[in-house]
Amino acid sequence: MSNYDLVVIGGGSGGVRAARIAAGHGAKVAICEEFRYGGTCVIRGCVPKKMMVYAAHYHEDFEDSRHYGWNTTVEGFDWPRLIENKDTEIDRLNGIYENLLSNAGVEVLYGTASLVDANTVKLGDQNLTADKILIATGGTPFLPNITGVEHAISSNEVFHLEEQPKSAIVVGGGYIAVEFAGIFQGIGTNTTLIYRGPQILRGFDNDIRNHLSGEIVKKGIDLRLETNIESIALDASGRKLVTLTDGTTQTVDCVLYATGRKPNVEALNLKNAGVELGPKGEIPVDKYSRTNIDSVFAVGDVTDRIALTPVATMEGHAFADTFFGNNERFADHTNVPSAVFSQPPIGSIGLGEEQAREEYANVDTYSSEFRILKHTITDNTERTLMKLVVDADTDVVIGAHMVGPDAAEIMQGIAIAVKAGAKKADFDATVGIHPSTAEEFCTMRTKDAK
Repeated sequence: MSNYDLVVIGGGSGGVRAARIAAGHGAKVAICEEFRYGGTCVIRGCVPKKMMVYAAHYHEDFEDSRHYGWNTTVEGFDWPRLIENKDTEIDRLNGIYENLLSNAGVEVLYGTASLVDANTVKLGDQNLTADKILIATGGTPFLPNITGVEHAISSNEVFHLEEQPKSAIVVGGGYIAVEFAGIFQGIGTNTTLIYRGPQILRGFDNDIRNHLSGEIVKKGIDLRLETNIESIALDASGRKLVTLTDGTTQTVDCVLYATGRKPNVEALNLKNAGVELGPKGEIPVDKYSRTNIDSVFAVGDVTDRIALTPVATMEGHAFADTFFGNNERFADHTNVPSAVFSQPPIGSIGLGEEQAREEYANVDTYSSEFRILKHTITDNTERTLMKLVVDADTDVVIGAHMVGPDAAEIMQGIAIAVKAGAKKADFDATVGIHPSTAEEFCTMRTKDAK
């Protein structure tokens, strides 16, 4: 029988941050992880995916470089080399996470943890007792119940494919689907993106959604909207024969489902502690990340608040400060910036125009669509879109959005201004950096006619 101030279940960003900060405050902490430390983001999510996005974009860079005087010869794409190098970096990051925990005095444990009661965690053949238990088990990919779904893969498996597929169907319209469609198409895989809804990236500003949709089609992705997969079968050669709801069929090497994730709670035995679940299997919590049981807390994707790594980290840090650092505070979920590493990428902060018009009486928008300087002497026809959404009664910028190169890097700075409550007049008064794409956020003066 072990006794701790805190036992954390889940070694992702939220759990690791909470454990490390709590230990820094003097708490006796243990953390349990069944796979590898680093969680979805580091091991099989944001980090390896961003590496793949970089890899996929090189083909455009090579082509564009010819117009800048470079005689570039490309001999093809080596998928195994990318995967090997990606794995080496993930191994390094995994080690860093373990070292951060150990150096902070956290006891690092491996195994599948579950609750015995509200103060006891079972890990293998031992029980860990704690004043507080923090659940940070994240989410897991969801695959629909259709005939032949066993022939498809999820975003977990895509990082470990031994060979590059020559053709692929990606199913879904959210971040992961759009990003992997761009990755596959960029490295030379003939890619179809299938989404059951009328437009990709539900929840984003409609102008942003429509603009990106047009750009990815220009890059060669076969986008099928209001379509879904009815069944998957194997043909004589082992390829996937996919029947779509419109009656057509495609035969491809890979079917990747990216149709959402569900809270990872199945192995936790939460009922033993009386922890209640929400309608989607999520763990409802209050602003301090406490469940309906006083000793049990949850942070990150398992709570289904905002499924972003920095948000989980913020929640874990606030939890540790509040309950172990004598610094009561909670994570602020308003105006959280985000990015989609599509090709071209999206950066976004605050409200889209449609949301803004539902919440505010008078809304002005400013937008600019153009071909960036880098592309003007090339054959690249990609266009960038930038947009501001403003509360017309107060002049406060309540939304900023961008589709185009470096969108995430640019939006991080814009997010600080929006979070601080900057007005459109503040944007107008700021001198732009010329020549840059980002300066356009300071030069948009004409309201959109709507």
